[in-house]
Amino acid sequence: MDLRELERDNTGRCRLNSPVPAVCRKEPCVLGVDEAGRGPVLGPMVYAICYCPMSRLADLEALKVADSKTLSESERDRLFAKMEEDGDFVGWALDVLSPNLISTSMLGRVKYNLNSLSHDTAAGLVQYALDQGVNIAQVFVDTVGMPETYQERLQQRFPGIEVTVKAKADALYPVVSAASICAKVARDQAVKNWQFVEKLQDLDTDYGSGYPNDPKTKAWLRKNVEPVFGFPQFVRFSWRTAQSILEKEAEDVTWEDLPTGDQEGQGRITSYFNEKPGNRPHLPHRYFQERGLESATTL
Repeated sequence: MDLRELERDNTGRCRLNSPVPAVCRKEPCVLGVDEAGRGPVLGPMVYAICYCPMSRLADLEALKVADSKTLSESERDRLFAKMEEDGDFVGWALDVLSPNLISTSMLGRVKYNLNSLSHDTAAGLVQYALDQGVNIAQVFVDTVGMPETYQERLQQRFPGIEVTVKAKADALYPVVSAASICAKVARDQAVKNWQFVEKLQDLDTDYGSGYPNDPKTKAWLRKNVEPVFGFPQFVRFSWRTAQSILEKEAEDVTWEDLPTGDQEGQGRITSYFNEKPGNRPHLPHRYFQERGLESATTL
């Protein structure tokens, strides 16, 4: 799998795809959706779709695709290479969601939780296949959250397509198994070849599994936390494991625009602009000074 586009910029979202087989534009197709890397504190999450004509589903099953979690890395690589060889009837596409994108989405002022991000990414990939001309008749999805609610949401989005959402769909439907293999192969390669934008000295790439409860992963996080700037962008800093290490290992932050001393509750932010300059405890923040901004007394 060619991940050069991701390696050039791994700070946001990267979409990769195979060519669309001509037969998939002509015949009704079945499409599977699955992800890899939802739980780790390190590295990206990858969502993938795989599709083929309903008339060739038996040929896809003949490849012996299975839930990617039950396969070794070499078996996944072999099966993905086989799917690439069968590109005359099998197509795929995937979205690589960077740790930075995941964490900034979850911690933004408008909260965007991981389930919503997952649902929207899956729906976006189905829409992408439709936009590319794939004749989708059925969609099978490995669930995130309640399958009934998720299925209803997708069915409303794609009313002309038969949608099935189930737990463990990657073990039940070969087309979802194929999608899970695409997602896992992409994530494994992305993690293995991650391009750190930070200048890290003596970088140790033995991260362990990347899951929050792995002692080796926790040790890597403690070793690579910068006291002021925090973690490299390889880390999902919104995960509780990362936040706990930040609280213990990094420097405390003192907000200089807050008055010192005891406060009786928090004041309203508008009170800052209502104060007369001579009554403020210190000069305005550098942000205001550099831009020549002053409080407006009248509007």
